[in-house]
Amino acid sequence: MPRHRNITEGNCIVKRGSAGLGLFAIDAFRKGDFVIEYTGEPLSTAQADAKGGKYLFRVDDALTLDGTGREHVARYMNHSCDPNCEAVIEEYPDGEKAVMIYALRDIAPGEELTFDYGAEYVEEFIKPHGCRCAACAGARR
Repeated sequence: MPRHRNITEGNCIVKRGSAGLGLFAIDAFRKGDFVIEYTGEPLSTAQADAKGGKYLFRVDDALTLDGTGREHVARYMNHSCDPNCEAVIEEYPDGEKAVMIYALRDIAPGEELTFDYGAEYVEEFIKPHGCRCAACAGARR
């Protein structure tokens, strides 16, 4: 029996992926489509630096989102060196910021949703263990 239940949000479902659990498309996405928002507890830079961890998304010099809680479904998106999505930081007229994930290309139903976590994250968390994204796994064959 699986130790997790598949979690859905919008057109996305959490299930086994390239590096543990991953986020997958339920329906097709077209290039440029909104996929999901990366949510989490807002932390100051100092709080985020003190806490550390894998699910911290730095929005700007003052704000980091802590997506540690399992209710934050976008946290299940795995890194890829050849991603099919990108994270875009949007600012609203009231000054609030949000991290929105958009499709970089057409994405088929059942395809794993990925984005590039950035050089700093890759260097600290991924490089020491080797990248397991589809692009790198294919290069090792």
